[in-house]
Amino acid sequence: MISRGTREKLLADKVVVVTGASTGIGAEAARLFAREGASVVLTARTAERLAEVTDEITKEGGTASYVPGEISVADDVERVVAAVLERHGRLDGAFNNAGISQGGSPLADVEEERFDRVLAVNVKGVWLAMRAEIRALLAAGRPGSIVNTSSIGGRRGAPGLAVYSASKHAVIGLTRSAAREYGAYGVRVNVIAPGTTDTPMITAWKQREPGITERLDAITPLRRGGRPAEVAQAAAWLLSDHASYVSGATLPVDGGMGA
Repeated sequence: MISRGTREKLLADKVVVVTGASTGIGAEAARLFAREGASVVLTARTAERLAEVTDEITKEGGTASYVPGEISVADDVERVVAAVLERHGRLDGAFNNAGISQGGSPLADVEEERFDRVLAVNVKGVWLAMRAEIRALLAAGRPGSIVNTSSIGGRRGAPGLAVYSASKHAVIGLTRSAAREYGAYGVRVNVIAPGTTDTPMITAWKQREPGITERLDAITPLRRGGRPAEVAQAAAWLLSDHASYVSGATLPVDGGMGA
């Protein structure tokens, strides 16, 4: 249930957009942000699933709505941000979480079409989202906080995931540069780097490689994978005023795997 306790809510009165919000980390983040007092606007390609998550949030007393869209299409991204401003009058934060996997092929076996699609979603999509969000913040003269999702694959090499890893390295580069460019305007930009997390992406990986999660858990100091809610907690903190002097940071949420 949406918290009704006396503790100050982490994102009280903030307006936050969440991309990739139909499943996994994005959906869990939307639920958590609403419990923490935010008005959330969800976006992803699948309208039916967005409606389900939005309905869950509103039934528990949260404030949520959704806008279907393709994160790699500029007009769709602009439409999402315009809807946030129309519905709430402002934007305070964004969790740019949409992303896809390359599917596990070695670098030399990746088809060009798949390469283009991974970079379109994982890199161009983050850039388009940040561009629209930052423009909205600057036009309003408001401070804000943006959190992007990279991966442990954005901090190290990943056999069988070279294109995915390259895209997630790029997200960290975009984040660091934006933090330097827009800090003077009060815009903080940070990135989280999850490790093994129980999401549809990991489910698909397990189908391709039975036993992969056991092998990953064995090299993780905490000896287990993460839950989407645990990753969402890290994003919520970075979006909140509790992280008011944190910008340009890469926060691992990986059980110590990258240590």
